[in-house]
Amino acid sequence: MIPESFKQDLLNRVDIVDVVSRYVQLKKGGANFMSLCPFHTEKSPSFTVSPVKQFYHCFGCGQHGNAIGFLMAYAGMGYVEAVKDLAAGTGMTVPEDASRQRPKEQTDREQDLYAVIERAMEFYRAELKKSEPAIAYLKGRGLTGEIAARFRIGYAPDDWQGLKAAFPEYEDKALVDAGLVIAGDGKRYDRFRDRVMFPIFNARGAAIGFGGRVMGEDEPKYLNSPETVLFEKGRELYGLVQAREAMRTSSRVLVVEGYMDVVSLAQFGVGYAVATLGTATTPTHVGKLLRLADEIVFCFDGDAAGRKAAWRALEVSLPLALDQKPLRFLFLPEGDDPDTYVRNHGRDAFEHLAGEAQTLSGFLLGELRAGNDLATPEGRSRFLSVARPHLHKVAAPGLRLQMVKEVAQLARVSQEEAERLLEMRVTSAYARPAPARVQASPPLSPEAQLLRSLLTQPNLAAELDLELFDRNLPEGRAVAALAAHCCQGGWAEPLTEAQLIEAFAGSPHAELLERAQASLLEIEMSPEVAEQEFRQIQLIRRIERKNEEITGLSGAERARRIQELAELKRQRA
Repeated sequence: MIPESFKQDLLNRVDIVDVVSRYVQLKKGGANFMSLCPFHTEKSPSFTVSPVKQFYHCFGCGQHGNAIGFLMAYAGMGYVEAVKDLAAGTGMTVPEDASRQRPKEQTDREQDLYAVIERAMEFYRAELKKSEPAIAYLKGRGLTGEIAARFRIGYAPDDWQGLKAAFPEYEDKALVDAGLVIAGDGKRYDRFRDRVMFPIFNARGAAIGFGGRVMGEDEPKYLNSPETVLFEKGRELYGLVQAREAMRTSSRVLVVEGYMDVVSLAQFGVGYAVATLGTATTPTHVGKLLRLADEIVFCFDGDAAGRKAAWRALEVSLPLALDQKPLRFLFLPEGDDPDTYVRNHGRDAFEHLAGEAQTLSGFLLGELRAGNDLATPEGRSRFLSVARPHLHKVAAPGLRLQMVKEVAQLARVSQEEAERLLEMRVTSAYARPAPARVQASPPLSPEAQLLRSLLTQPNLAAELDLELFDRNLPEGRAVAALAAHCCQGGWAEPLTEAQLIEAFAGSPHAELLERAQASLLEIEMSPEVAEQEFRQIQLIRRIERKNEEITGLSGAERARRIQELAELKRQRA
């Protein structure tokens, strides 16, 4: 565990422009530096690096972070490795044994769960080298030492408390919080035992959990980390960090069901595969992949379970599908999965199958046709009825139009009749569309405005009156957390935005803070404007509160409150 004070000092000394420039060619663009995004394929630059704010942000795919995060996300470094890399460049030395000197009653904020997970990962990797059965298992699956190292595969020993060798402080609450240890009824024991271990990395490249696979026939075949403050199954994808380069080269991503499928495909040169983490495909998965690749191919077994999983993926994909980015569905021959197929038939045969995978529209209409007899009026009528809710979900205008035409042909009706029966909005081919109405962006809530002000001027947190703001809102809770962090004291210098990224990485507030920081790249708020906005927001809220207090009062008390209100209004003028 690396002390917060050390990370703060480190981020004060490094320059993110220098760090990113090692890997990406940057060009000056106003106050910032610009480049084509290294995390997704694009034709015009949307990747921005701010030397003032010390963070990067891509307005195309949403990648966001500080210097530590960039080394993890792009260079594939672990968390501690990235910190050491930056420290070496500044002449600093990372305090290796800091965690053992820290008190047991440390807060959750001080518990560096990333470092805990990374230490466990290195322990499991070292154990793999000692385990002949685990090595024989991986070799039997056709994996080389190079591919095992690339995915940082390890082995959890067959020991109820094997992690004691890596964590002398085995009673530490952080081991439970990280999902590595199970505690209850006065007992503590390792969650993973006698399993091949697949570390799971987030988009920043930080290890956040594990998938453990048995080497025999025991159940469950796969055991995943529980959901923690770092790990949420519905948001993460196995192998995404390792697949990024191949995804950029091929403009394609392949979504499979198992960790071993991802690793085996990579072993045979199909490096653009990722896997869901023991859960169905979610809208977050699809949205994330559409930002990173031009084509998604979902790959499933050809049995009933595989088709059921594919149907769930289709349902969540319909509202997210884009006209310029096709989604496809690949069903392997019965008895095969990606691992067995690529080992038996090779890379070229597998990629040929992927290239001929069924389109989203083909899969959807094929499944709907299979359940209805289109040779009869009743079957065609029912076909129209069951197709309607699915077509209504499709947001891509071109795809939606083509699917309506296809449905009309299958149902033996005209396009206009199909649009009416499907309750789609009918448009004439000769109608000239009205110009789009310009809509103003919705005004920011006071809480969202406060986030921007505090990120620009963290020292203002000492003047914040939290009683004036709604902490039932996510923005209100984020403001409270940010203010508490800024006010806790002990900072040698004013906090920077890069340090705040680090402090809230993996927290429930991280996404809101990232969006607020990204907006500041566009409006370039000065410290003076931030301070003015901060004071105005609080003043407006005080006026609103004073108006509420006056309601129902009478006599001298009412007169006193009215006088106070008048004074507040004079301050605002």
